[in-house]
Amino acid sequence: MSDAFRSRHIGTAGDSARLAQALGYADADAVVRAAVPVAILTPRETLAALPSAATEQETLAELRGLAARNRVLRPMIGLGYYDTNTPSVIARNVFENPSWYTAYTPYQPEISQGRLEALINFQTMVADLTGLDTANASMLDESTAVVEGMLLARRASKSRSTVFLVDADALPQTKSLLAHRAAAVGIDLHETSFDQSPPPADIDVFGAFIQYPGASGRVWDPTEAIAAVQAAGGKVVVAADLLALTLLRSPGSLGADVAVGTTQRFGVPLGFGGPHAGYMAVRA
Repeated sequence: MSDAFRSRHIGTAGDSARLAQALGYADADAVVRAAVPVAILTPRETLAALPSAATEQETLAELRGLAARNRVLRPMIGLGYYDTNTPSVIARNVFENPSWYTAYTPYQPEISQGRLEALINFQTMVADLTGLDTANASMLDESTAVVEGMLLARRASKSRSTVFLVDADALPQTKSLLAHRAAAVGIDLHETSFDQSPPPADIDVFGAFIQYPGASGRVWDPTEAIAAVQAAGGKVVVAADLLALTLLRSPGSLGADVAVGTTQRFGVPLGFGGPHAGYMAVRA
């Protein structure tokens, strides 16, 4: 067996030649030249100047050497990402347990029975902590979940307004993503300090986003602000810290229509910013 990536993953020269000839070309290179535009095709001179291909072992050794140059520092930025410890009992009995990821569901073999069980546990936990009726099986992260909540509010609201209120005490990365997405779909964002000045009764909006607790760590009661937005026909999206919800009132009990956030706080390593599982729960 060859230790070269090309031989093991592209196939033998004989196979490539037969495939190319069946397509009417002399060899695999001729197929590539016919299929790839000249403007993006790497010149032969550039390819000839490249070093010889490394073996798999040589490649792994070089990658390990590059990874060893990383400096692991103590993160101090916070802003929705907080270092955690994964209990060894969880790592051993879940992450290292084939029962959770071995596929044996007969009608859908690509999805394991363990994964299905993990997803229903995830959804049950999110629904319980948010106090809402329906939870999905995860989102990309908190910021994108907030954006999806805004778009859901736009579709579900009876208001004809294009205005969406954004909590001034929200995470900066969430504000940035909201601004980018809102500009593309014609939504007007208005930043508001909900804890200092609740929306007036005659406000014209289709929805609002509240960070709970705030990015500054402030905890306050948003019930009045939520009621004011809903009285105007709008929907309220609350980005809630699930770990904080083990002690605080749930978004559902506060009157929120949608709750979103991240589950990174539950033992998921920082991973240099991801990937982490976001969540979304809604009122039925």
